[in-house]
Amino acid sequence: MKQNEPTLEQICAELCGREQKRGSIGLLGEKVLHAGLKLYFEPNPEFHEVKVNGFIADICNAEGMIEIQTRNLGRLKRKLEVFLEQMPVTIVYPIAHIKYLCWVDEETGAVTSRRKSPKTGSAWDLFRELYQLRSFLTHPNFRVCTALIDLEEYRLLNGWSRDKKKGSTRYDRIPIQLVELIYLDTAKDYRALVPNTLPKKFTSKDFSKAVHISLSSAQRALLILYQLGIVQRVEKQKNTYIYELTEQ
Repeated sequence: MKQNEPTLEQICAELCGREQKRGSIGLLGEKVLHAGLKLYFEPNPEFHEVKVNGFIADICNAEGMIEIQTRNLGRLKRKLEVFLEQMPVTIVYPIAHIKYLCWVDEETGAVTSRRKSPKTGSAWDLFRELYQLRSFLTHPNFRVCTALIDLEEYRLLNGWSRDKKKGSTRYDRIPIQLVELIYLDTAKDYRALVPNTLPKKFTSKDFSKAVHISLSSAQRALLILYQLGIVQRVEKQKNTYIYELTEQ
């Protein structure tokens, strides 16, 4: 971000203020986090929602294209097959670093006081989603940006449980602070995320504990690291692979 340009939280606060003045809900289908990130990465709206070969790019300017995806990266596959042949593409994926939950009553509009989630997000939370795009990882025009953000998450009390929280709908996420942008471009960038606390030989369970993600997410992350040549499989005990980091 250039000096004197507004922060992500300032941009999103302004967007929320506009909605409150209009007395409306949402941004015509575009959520505040997505709209805010789009303005943060490209302040000029002329470069937003640009049509390219039958698809719409969130941002397309002289530096390339930016796609902001808040969930389900697999939806970008068809776009990427086209976009990556045109110019560099950066996928921006926001992750809740510290999250405060607020519940919204659909009937009254009443909002509960926020409660802090016990989980702290990290760049490793990206990998469960990134697995769907693994065929593009080595493309020279492909890059990922993980945006770690402290935020408030608003959920509607419309779930199926007695307290209406289980199975509820996520309404919106409002940034409080942009903590860090982590760009993953080369294998070296991915390797820099791997903690040095891992033993020389390790399993997916060891990896899961070291980076604080679920076992299934750890397994997908290791498949990506294996594909990039960052880890190698050195043994197999029953159905479990034993991994080692490759030489840098």
